[in-house]
Amino acid sequence: MSSFHFCRHLLRLITRRNRNYSQSSAICGAWHDAQSNKETSCLRQFSTCFEETKVISRPFSTSSGDNSFINKETFTNQPTSFTDRTHLCGRLTSADVGQSVILCGWVDRYSKLFLKLYDWTGQVQVMVPDDMVKMVKLLERENVVEVKGTVTMRPENQQRQAVGSGEVEITPSEIKVLNTCNSQIPFYPTCISYNKVTTDTKMEHRYLDIRSAPMQKILRLRSSFIMKAREFLCNDHGFVDVETPTLFRKTPGGAKEFLVPTRHKGRFYSLPQSPQQFKQLLMVGGIDRYFQIARCYRDETQKPDRQPEFTQLDIEMAFTSQTHIMRLIERLLHYCWPQGAGTLPNTFPVMTYDQALRDYGSDKPDTRFDMKLQDLTDVVSDCGIERLTRAETVTALRIPEGQKYFSNKDLQILCKPINEDDKTEIISAKINSADDWKSPISKNLKSTCREEINKKLQLEPGDILLLCLGQGTSPCEVLGKKRLATAAHLEEKGLMIRNPSDYNIFWVVDFPLFLPKEDEDGKLIPGFVESAHHPFTAPVEDDLDLIYSNPTKVRSQHYDLVLNGNEVGGGSVRIHNANLQKYVLSEILKEDTRELTHLLTALDMGCPPHAGIALGLDRLFAILSGVNNIKEVVAFPKSSLGFCPMSKAPSEISKTDLERYHLLLES
Repeated sequence: MSSFHFCRHLLRLITRRNRNYSQSSAICGAWHDAQSNKETSCLRQFSTCFEETKVISRPFSTSSGDNSFINKETFTNQPTSFTDRTHLCGRLTSADVGQSVILCGWVDRYSKLFLKLYDWTGQVQVMVPDDMVKMVKLLERENVVEVKGTVTMRPENQQRQAVGSGEVEITPSEIKVLNTCNSQIPFYPTCISYNKVTTDTKMEHRYLDIRSAPMQKILRLRSSFIMKAREFLCNDHGFVDVETPTLFRKTPGGAKEFLVPTRHKGRFYSLPQSPQQFKQLLMVGGIDRYFQIARCYRDETQKPDRQPEFTQLDIEMAFTSQTHIMRLIERLLHYCWPQGAGTLPNTFPVMTYDQALRDYGSDKPDTRFDMKLQDLTDVVSDCGIERLTRAETVTALRIPEGQKYFSNKDLQILCKPINEDDKTEIISAKINSADDWKSPISKNLKSTCREEINKKLQLEPGDILLLCLGQGTSPCEVLGKKRLATAAHLEEKGLMIRNPSDYNIFWVVDFPLFLPKEDEDGKLIPGFVESAHHPFTAPVEDDLDLIYSNPTKVRSQHYDLVLNGNEVGGGSVRIHNANLQKYVLSEILKEDTRELTHLLTALDMGCPPHAGIALGLDRLFAILSGVNNIKEVVAFPKSSLGFCPMSKAPSEISKTDLERYHLLLES
């Protein structure tokens, strides 16, 4: 066996996951003694390297007094490693009886007989011996303590199998107070009254709220999901995690941005609403597969599903397509989906934008319940009622057995306009029988038209019918909102309309590339359009010629991921041609392209075709956690006005700081 072949064999041994060093050394030594001086000299250097590898490759020991080596697997998910404590409060079982343990946590309850100690895993009961009663009586709830003792079985009639450590208790040898808690604590995170604490109080003392079981579960679910996403993207599919700047420049289009003053007079940074431009520039740079857990910022009106700063899983790929991105996200969600959160379809259904608007009145419909809208424009074209026949669009919503659950007042509220600018009209009808409708239009409605509506909508006695008339898609959009309001009302009456354990997930595609432009008050600006999503979205190839002749008819290669009526992700194939991008910006959107010179220049430097997507993690975790407000899944959220109740940010700044940043406050 030559030196070369032996070294190659030895390398294989070294690089095995479970190395047998004693066997490798024996082989090395036996061969070493049998070789000529020339070969021995070569091998001696390799043997030295091998011995060094043995030392370097040894795993760490967490015990300061134990020099023995332990297997790498013993470190897998060990939340007590590198600390003095040996176990977690809620993880002790009968298998631990007789063990000496060190526990750390907060005092939940206490008496002269026992104290309850808790951490994020749950609580454990500590029996108080006579010599410790005096000390335990001095404890306050939420004091931080360390308990050393022995695990024992609880009496059989006191065991609580449903609780984490409910079948055992601790006989302590030492109870040490690590820190005290103010007796004026605003609320106790483990108390029954926790659910009655106001949201404002929880937000002001968020660090206490985080100590509660619901918040612990949510934040750890979030951490686990993100870790799995990193594993899937990096380890399985070769993505590169790249951090992009959060100090950028103001760019045209999209949501309002936060401005950051600088010491350079008249110059401001802008906090990016997404890493969109940077990830496209990374594709030009040949990264090919990028992802980032990205912080984004939008200075806009706050809603339950929005925060001024939020987190998204940002992804971009070169040399790909819309279909490939969609399949990637489906596989990623399958990989990361939490256990017990229901099952996902292997391939997510696909719905077009037009279909979503026609059937549900929304581009992010909640499909957990039926109640689809129906277009009656042709049906009522000769119904005998002028306002119906003249309407451009007439859309209907049937509420099955609605008369059981809607009083006259409820129905009146349901039929109110969405806002002051709403130019649609809603007409209601209570269906008593096929020939008997209680409605303002029943007297003049032709019987043939009524029969056709009965048949098309399959109306039954006891139903309620809503007819909405107006221009374009407005009646669909209005009834889409009334559909959701109806579901919420029926659920208040005790009906299960939307099963909370269902996860209806699907793609919406074929969005329009441009929409009529609106001002800040939502009013249309005649003669102007804006990007339906953002100005970097590519048109559907079949519609490319329409870009130059009829832009409002162009479909985009945009795709939204919808889960239970919420948009949890959105992406698109991007424009990678500099000339097309410049035309869209300057000629269609009327934007100053000088603000995007860096991007346009890059697109002209050999930019590959590319596409991407961003998943809104806050919104996704809110759905998975069963909460209605994304504040509940953010560690330190802002209020509805964009303030931090805990730190009181944003705060005033001194006159010196104002001068440093060339700012002047108006009186």
